[in-house]
Amino acid sequence: MTLPKPLRKTDVCRTKAAATPKRLHAGRTTGFSLLELLVVLVIIGLLVGIVGPKLFTRLGKSKVETARAQIDAFSKALDHYRLDTGHYPGTEQGLSALVERPGNESRWSGPYLTKAVPLDPWGNPYVYRSPGEHGEYDLLSLGADGRPGGSGEAADITSW
Repeated sequence: MTLPKPLRKTDVCRTKAAATPKRLHAGRTTGFSLLELLVVLVIIGLLVGIVGPKLFTRLGKSKVETARAQIDAFSKALDHYRLDTGHYPGTEQGLSALVERPGNESRWSGPYLTKAVPLDPWGNPYVYRSPGEHGEYDLLSLGADGRPGGSGEAADITSW
């Protein structure tokens, strides 16, 4: 059986050095300098400044696309209503006739929508008129501003 070698003075120093953090100067540990942190913050700020506006314009476009898709779904439901009843619901009945039977409608076979009629993506009700100015009915969203007309994201989204 062999005995372990006795520790030398240099072995103890190496073990102690490995257990303590590296020191740059006496009493100070290594880390990031203020300049390095500022450079990182500037880079993050530039990324937010470039990506942020593109993200928000995409959000506006998606609301317009959602309104178009909802108007298309309402148009199909209105066509089914007409096939069953022989006419489109009147302005006073509105789009709610697609979900609830109007009192005077004996041939109604709905509901023609699975859920209640939602508001448009900007929180405004859809406008429905029958008879319409542009066809048998007019169905539109007034856009982001909630007023007729407009341009860009505030433009009306129509079924015609």
